[in-house]
Amino acid sequence: MKAIRVIENCQSNHLSEEILYSNEPLLLKNFVHDWPLVKEAKKSDSAVISYLRNFDAKKPLTAMTGDPSIKGRIFYNEDLSGFNFDYRRVSLEEIFQKLTECSKLEEPPMIYVGSTNIDNWLPGFREENDITLGKHQPIASLWIGNRSRVAPHYDFPTNIACSVAGKRRFTFFSPEHLDNLYVGPIDFSPAGQPISLVDLLNPDYEKFPKYRNAESDAIVADLDVGDAVLIPSMWWHHVEARNDLNVLVNYWWRTTPNFMGSPLNVLQHAIMGLRDLPDEQRGIWKSLFDYYVFNQKEENISHIPENARGALNPMDENIADKIKNVLSDKFR
Repeated sequence: MKAIRVIENCQSNHLSEEILYSNEPLLLKNFVHDWPLVKEAKKSDSAVISYLRNFDAKKPLTAMTGDPSIKGRIFYNEDLSGFNFDYRRVSLEEIFQKLTECSKLEEPPMIYVGSTNIDNWLPGFREENDITLGKHQPIASLWIGNRSRVAPHYDFPTNIACSVAGKRRFTFFSPEHLDNLYVGPIDFSPAGQPISLVDLLNPDYEKFPKYRNAESDAIVADLDVGDAVLIPSMWWHHVEARNDLNVLVNYWWRTTPNFMGSPLNVLQHAIMGLRDLPDEQRGIWKSLFDYYVFNQKEENISHIPENARGALNPMDENIADKIKNVLSDKFR
């Protein structure tokens, strides 16, 4: 494994283009050390809870709860027909009470609240605790729980994840390690994105032999309270929360317009429409995708007047809406 590149004295209200568009993970030391929540976290867990109560909108949210036997690992059940945890609708206050109770147990059940929109559930929080990303308008989310492990997965948006209570370990794998990570189902996973089936804390090298290639190239970052990591788009990352109370605030943003939609949807559509074609036809479609998508050149479409190119013109919101309408009609 390799150590992550560390950026010292990075300002949360001003990030350079080099950092925002980094093509490798970065550890941003003390990035949000001046947040009021971080200052409370350095006092005690009860101080963190008292501070967050001030912003509780008292709206139900979704939590994952798991038996102590799973040791915090958010994953599938034995035959991948379901998950090893349950979903519950609870209040934030119930989460606080449960976390406080479980902190006294040697082997507590897992409690995990993931990807909760801060502006909706904690209005006013970002007026005191926030970062600036220039022209980008990120989605800010809260993650809270006790000891937990999230399997390696990727996110399409770029991500800055800030550890604001408790310590976390991130383990990163570059997109080139797809074949070495033994990825599970793409349309059924604990958190929406496909995940690796390898248990990083207890890897089965007989079952997953190629994982050794990924493991030797992995990048590890240990985050203390107030630290953050920048996670480039499509980088695989395993996240381990290591304390009785862990709070993370993350910011997702796209470098492309939202109207372009999710590439994962396109992949699933391609699997449905292309993967099981006869080899000869699939090869022809592979060439078409290269011609129009992955290697499009001006010379490929220069013979078509610009006003007649339709979807072949540079993508904008108007063209995207027309494509969505066409696809919507075809699926009815």
